[in-house]
Amino acid sequence: MARQALIAPSILSADFARLAEEAAAVGGPDGADWLHVDVMDAHFVPNLTLGLPVVKSLRKATEIPLDCHLMIEDPDRWAVGYAEAGAYNVTVHAEAAGDPVKIAKDLRAAGAKAGLSVKPGTPLESYVDVLKHYDTLLVMSVEPGFGGQSFMPEVLDKVRTARRLVDTGHLKLVVEIDGGINADTIEQAAEAGVDCFVAGSAVYDGKDPGKAVRALRRQVLDSAR
Repeated sequence: MARQALIAPSILSADFARLAEEAAAVGGPDGADWLHVDVMDAHFVPNLTLGLPVVKSLRKATEIPLDCHLMIEDPDRWAVGYAEAGAYNVTVHAEAAGDPVKIAKDLRAAGAKAGLSVKPGTPLESYVDVLKHYDTLLVMSVEPGFGGQSFMPEVLDKVRTARRLVDTGHLKLVVEIDGGINADTIEQAAEAGVDCFVAGSAVYDGKDPGKAVRALRRQVLDSAR
């Protein structure tokens, strides 16, 4: 698959009381490619965010494809509901999935792309065969649970491995990264082979989220020249 430069603002850093407006702030022709929605259950990760009812409402409020990242226990039970709610991509954690191949098939049957995420300490090699059933690999570059953490560059070895597997045709998926992505780290991630960049505080902490999205994308495209 050809390299991409997708920017997926994370609403974890947005104002939860104004989600429709915050989504609109990164919309438009040169705006966000995906809108990253972090779903946390306070069990798989030590934080509680939002769930299916909010995703359903957000789907009605924006045309931006929703990239739902499920940091939850028992995704085998819950993941399909997000696909049925209209999410474009639904990502589950390899560490939580009971039957990741079945989850991928069920998500696709429900009309969504299927994503598999790995924590920083989880080896990629254990999931290469499983990833043949997926559309997206989400490499965590922080420990999942809270926004605003520092980027962990050591995870880029997993990105490079995934990129080689995609470039040689062994896998057909989008390589995504999440955690600590900002103007100082995005070029490292791009050079390692990332296609889709999740950015939270780097987008929503400033006065103009849309401008931040465009600036990050421009950095990726410039680094590829």
